[in-house]
Amino acid sequence: MTTPEPGSLTRLLDSLEAAARTETVSVQDILNEIGDRSIMPIVLVIALLLVSPLSGIPGLPTLSSIIILMVMTQALLQRRHLWLPAVLRNRSVPSDRLKRAVARMRRPALWIDRHSHPRLRILTSGPLRVLTLLACLLVPMIWPFLELLPFVTSIGAGAVALMSFGLLTRDGLYVLWGYVVVGAMAGTIAWLVQAA
Repeated sequence: MTTPEPGSLTRLLDSLEAAARTETVSVQDILNEIGDRSIMPIVLVIALLLVSPLSGIPGLPTLSSIIILMVMTQALLQRRHLWLPAVLRNRSVPSDRLKRAVARMRRPALWIDRHSHPRLRILTSGPLRVLTLLACLLVPMIWPFLELLPFVTSIGAGAVALMSFGLLTRDGLYVLWGYVVVGAMAGTIAWLVQAA
């Protein structure tokens, strides 16, 4: 089992690729690579998968939402080891689709890794950290309702990815960008509801 270096998207993608050894990759395979004590990297990995074309797989946004809700609840309760029921740990995606998604994310991940460093740390500690954890818990709650609109969940997943990455690297700028995306998404949903 390899534990990804905190704040390295490239290492997380390496872990995902390493998990894709067989025809399908289960949630448990990913946990085996990342470790059950790395709660924020797991949230980040799941959010990254939904930013990719994998979000178009029927049921994956809902499954991801459930996993993130369970993981974030445990993060807020400050659990040291992650627990997921077997029914979630055994869910899987085809390895070839995962590898293609990882390949697409490589270039943006390298850019983000190069341009992240500790800044605006007030957003990544104390009460504001808890607020960000709550945001990462609440945003996925709408994904099951958006699943009928292909790839729309990628927007919310992008926000969760930015915020969780910001928490991992103590880079408040990424947390701030995550909040901007959440605000834009909330505004768009409100506009669509009004227009309907």
